[in-house]
Amino acid sequence: MLKGFSLQLRPGETVALVGRTGTGKSTAARLLPRFYDVRAGSVSVDGHDVRDLTLRSLRDTVGVVLDEPFLFSASVRDNIAYGRPDADFTDIERVARLAGAHEFITELSEGYDTVIGERGYTLSGGQRQRIAIARTLLLNPPVLVLDDATSAIDVQVEQEIHAGLRSLFAGRTTLIVAHRLSTISLADRVVLLDGGRIVADGTHKELLASTPLYAEVLAQADETIEELGSVGR
Repeated sequence: MLKGFSLQLRPGETVALVGRTGTGKSTAARLLPRFYDVRAGSVSVDGHDVRDLTLRSLRDTVGVVLDEPFLFSASVRDNIAYGRPDADFTDIERVARLAGAHEFITELSEGYDTVIGERGYTLSGGQRQRIAIARTLLLNPPVLVLDDATSAIDVQVEQEIHAGLRSLFAGRTTLIVAHRLSTISLADRVVLLDGGRIVADGTHKELLASTPLYAEVLAQADETIEELGSVGR
């Protein structure tokens, strides 16, 4: 539940929402593409209340990559090109490379023509997320929401695709829900939530110097990542 929440993103700005689990980060992020409607107040894109826009228009404007992206029982190529079925293969491969997906795709039995199961069950979580990132790169929306979109991607692989993420963020307004410092570092501004409220707003360095809770949240996230890594080894 968000309380007294007010946030404005400047055109072309990348903002990271940070906080402990259950503080309202995902709720806030999912208001922009209208996955939820607010009970009070409003959510606007370019001065237009999202409730006054058609869902088609809103989806064309706001690109979304979730922690559990939806993939279709179709080829990898078609999954990346969903929303742009006329896309040239050169562009499909380009965005796959930027998303760090090209290498594992070429290792699949039929490469880009490999048919993946419903919801992409034949792929790992990190592979599904990279295909979803490639899809969004291809759509090239002016506004972007990433809700833990790299949470299942290996830390080393995530570092490798940072150039692709920077390309994705460049020139567009971006809202990120993030836990990893490596992802947070891509943001121009960090907004810290606690109990559904904004308790700090500034750059990573500013919050680190002035807000003990921010340092605690980052430390807790690092411990969780290390635990997950040891389980996976």
